[in-house]
Amino acid sequence: MPHWEYSVKELDETRTVKASLREIDVSPKWSREVCRAIIGLTIPEARKLMEDVIAMKRMIPYRRYNKKRAHHAQTKGPGGYPVKVAKHMLKLLDSLEANAEFKGFDPDEVVITHAAAHKARRIRKWMPRAFGRATPYDKQLVHIEVVGEVRG
Repeated sequence: MPHWEYSVKELDETRTVKASLREIDVSPKWSREVCRAIIGLTIPEARKLMEDVIAMKRMIPYRRYNKKRAHHAQTKGPGGYPVKVAKHMLKLLDSLEANAEFKGFDPDEVVITHAAAHKARRIRKWMPRAFGRATPYDKQLVHIEVVGEVRG
């Protein structure tokens, strides 16, 4: 089993909670944008944002990966609804909330201070083509980690 660590260092373990999802099948680009959108929010605020994204009521602004994306009034620029990432992020927020309760913190006071998406391993796949040929392609998996800190 490989060894892994959180990418953020020097945490005060008495005031922080951590959670991560490993090797999930979502877009690494949209995962990065969702992680950027939830930094600075409390757990209930982030959960509400993810539920609104799944219901396609609120958009996530796309800052880096936004070429040929339509501008929207809601985000004041390029944006979209990364529903698949939002569903996985809800699971991650549930885990973060459970870890906060286990440590004795009030989940409403936990502010997300770090959220990151990292590329995981690639799964080599093949697409059948005409005349018995096949074209290779890679499916990119993602690691997502979230760290929250008690404020107040």
